[in-house]
Amino acid sequence: MSPPMPLSETARSRLADIAEREPTKNSELESAWDMDSGSEVHQYLESELGPYYYRDDDSLIRVSPEGKATLEGGESEGPAIAFSGIEHEVFTALPGPEERSKSVVSILQGVRDETDLDPDVDAVRSALRTLVRKEVCEKVERTVPTYRLSVPRSDVQILETD
Repeated sequence: MSPPMPLSETARSRLADIAEREPTKNSELESAWDMDSGSEVHQYLESELGPYYYRDDDSLIRVSPEGKATLEGGESEGPAIAFSGIEHEVFTALPGPEERSKSVVSILQGVRDETDLDPDVDAVRSALRTLVRKEVCEKVERTVPTYRLSVPRSDVQILETD
């Protein structure tokens, strides 16, 4: 897995459009982007802007912290990732992209050894799924699922969260 590709001029423009309109709906973007259907908007969002947007609790479209960093110029410094909860500790405990991947239990133990936190295995699994979705971690199938970074740790721009 590789970090998100730099956005095309069109994708960057559409991300900025979402930022100006947020919260917004498929139908608003369909009209603004001259698309034929809400499905076409959804497909575009998923294929071109996946890590840069999200849907809130009311299913309205918003720019993610990664998308905001990209619009502010952070894209050239590598992927910009906003961590919440235990994600940062899991990110720190993950082996690098050239190292042997580790199991969920091994990563859990690493978090416990390096912090004063005592998360349960489900919290670590959830954080790993989020990091895979944010494209900085990859799942490697061995006897059990294992994980490692998909990009060098130093290439990731960590965003401050409130």
